[in-house]
Amino acid sequence: MTTIHKTALACLAGALLLGTPAMSAAQTAEPKPALPKDDGEKRILEAIAEARKGQRYANVSDADGRLMRQLVEAVNAKRVVELGTSTGESGLYFSLALRKTGGKLYTYDIDPGRVEVAKANFKRAGVEDLIVVTLGDAHETAPKNTEPIDVLFIDAEKPGYDAYLRELLPLVRPGGLILAHNMHTPAPNPRYVEAVTTNPDLDTSFLLMDGAGLGVTLKKR
Repeated sequence: MTTIHKTALACLAGALLLGTPAMSAAQTAEPKPALPKDDGEKRILEAIAEARKGQRYANVSDADGRLMRQLVEAVNAKRVVELGTSTGESGLYFSLALRKTGGKLYTYDIDPGRVEVAKANFKRAGVEDLIVVTLGDAHETAPKNTEPIDVLFIDAEKPGYDAYLRELLPLVRPGGLILAHNMHTPAPNPRYVEAVTTNPDLDTSFLLMDGAGLGVTLKKR
């Protein structure tokens, strides 16, 4: 073996052990804020920042919200159903995608105070026409809507996750997604985790587990 070949092999081995410079940079890079593409997106991002100055209750992190937006836009979702509106931060992230896909968010919450805050946040962002808010027990109200669901987001009371899945999975279209928040902290509902990991019709990954954790489940075609 020539000296040149030995040097090349040594460089390759080093790259495999240490990763490429791009990989190393990605692993150590600090997250950067989302960059608005247009004025509408800028207004939504500003509304998210404003919403975080008020009472936050249970809301998604920036990393969670951006991933959710990416998934909704990637599958070109027209109908997103959210269980647990809270003060609307997740809905604002969804609206970033829905204004491009031509879809709508149907969001459900049992707390009238949080719903009012969410509605004000949606209005501030100029996306109230993209969002239908229903006040009441989502176990009762959400299944009344029988249209196919492209993306289902579960972020209501944790003991009810498995029941929500049973109630709404039949409405999720083949190729659609079920997103579940808090798959790391607080402790997830074990019945839900079992349901999405033992059903052969579903394929589930758990992402962003260094934070609250997001379950991403595909309903297979």
